[in-house]
Amino acid sequence: MLTTFIIVLYVACDLIANIAASKPVSVAGVTAPGGVFIYALTFTLIDLINERLGKRGARQVVLAAFAANCLLAGYLQLIVVLPAPDFYAGQAAFSSVLGATPRIVGASLIAFVVSTLLDVEIFAYWRERVRGPGWARVLASNAVSTAVDSTVFVVVAFAGILPLMELIVGQYVIKMAMTVVSLPLIGLVQRGTKAIEPGNSAG
Repeated sequence: MLTTFIIVLYVACDLIANIAASKPVSVAGVTAPGGVFIYALTFTLIDLINERLGKRGARQVVLAAFAANCLLAGYLQLIVVLPAPDFYAGQAAFSSVLGATPRIVGASLIAFVVSTLLDVEIFAYWRERVRGPGWARVLASNAVSTAVDSTVFVVVAFAGILPLMELIVGQYVIKMAMTVVSLPLIGLVQRGTKAIEPGNSAG
């Protein structure tokens, strides 16, 4: 039951982040896409899934989230291009906000697949070879994967539109801060449920 909840939360956070990312935000002098706060949680959530289901299970969840994002991008684009009735006055605003979503989602999907699968590999390697506490492998995997994700996403989504380096640095700082804040989730899951042993992980 807990594993199912974490998987659903993971996919939901990823979908919400892709919609919110079309607006940049500035918090405490740091600029980043609006989806960064909730998207940062997905790296810790996939580590929790990896902890519960092993590397193969985590990969399957990543692919399911990838499919959900493709559906989101495709459907929103369909709604944008379909004609609206005469009484609807929000077409321009709707298209302005959600019309950019396909590029945002496309960038997110590329960054998502590369960085998340990298996160899965680093987390599994750390668990099987280095051992140590759960929070240490979360920090290790997220430190690398969020850097890759931030760079790939910002370059693909905003090249020629927004200042790239400022967004990359802003994203990375916020994602790592959110990682640290979410670390207690690892201990909570480890205490409340029994994780799959490394020797039983397939991949």
